[in-house]
Amino acid sequence: MKNPATNRLTWCLAVALLGCILLLFSACTNGESGSQDEEQLPVYESPYDWDCLVYEDGRFSYMKDWVPASLTGIDVSEHQGAIDWYAVATDGIDFAIIRLGNRGYTEGDTYLDSYFYANLEGARNAGLRVGVYFFSQAINEQEAIEEADIVIRALEGIPIDYPVFFDHEPIDSERGRANHLSDEQLTKNARAFCERIEAAGFVPMLYGNKKVIGRMDSELRDRYGVWFAEYDAMIPNAHFDFIIWQYSSSGSVAGINTRVDMNIHFLYP
Repeated sequence: MKNPATNRLTWCLAVALLGCILLLFSACTNGESGSQDEEQLPVYESPYDWDCLVYEDGRFSYMKDWVPASLTGIDVSEHQGAIDWYAVATDGIDFAIIRLGNRGYTEGDTYLDSYFYANLEGARNAGLRVGVYFFSQAINEQEAIEEADIVIRALEGIPIDYPVFFDHEPIDSERGRANHLSDEQLTKNARAFCERIEAAGFVPMLYGNKKVIGRMDSELRDRYGVWFAEYDAMIPNAHFDFIIWQYSSSGSVAGINTRVDMNIHFLYP
């Protein structure tokens, strides 16, 4: 006859094992239920047909029904140095987005890009479509409006045929004055900048990667449109609509002695 203590121990072990099995089954069931719930959530669908995206010789184009539906562009600053814009234009570049200025990420002073006017004149004379961007490190709406006013003054009497872009980026330094803005404050800054630019008769637009743009209100994105930055991807992976995709920071273009950012402007879906 078995020892009663042994029987009780065996019984307890059996109950414990059964409990573990039930817990495991419950967890698996809940996981399946969670997956089903996630599948029922609305999924973002891009307006573009990515089967129409063509990659050749390091550049993207978009062909819809065998008809070109995109433009090829670059964005530049003083970091590219002197540029031969006529050579750029003959190398298949349709538009240029030129840095107009920036705010220092530590002390907060504002600067005009040292090559801005040379680049603006050169690109326009070479027949390129031209837009500008301002690298913002504003920490409140007042500073964002100040940045917009710098743009407006610099463009006085100068026609441009592409938008003015609000470019906020976190800095890879603990000293970045605008690194810790709340999503609400970032949205307020972007809105203040864009509204000021719009009131002056220019077309504003937002620039940023998935994380930065994702922090802004969807209403703001929909109103002004997005220039989306994502490198080293064969298909852009944004969860929002965008008009221009900056797909590389290491492009090679005739007339420019450094690597340069490459962009594709989708003319229509």
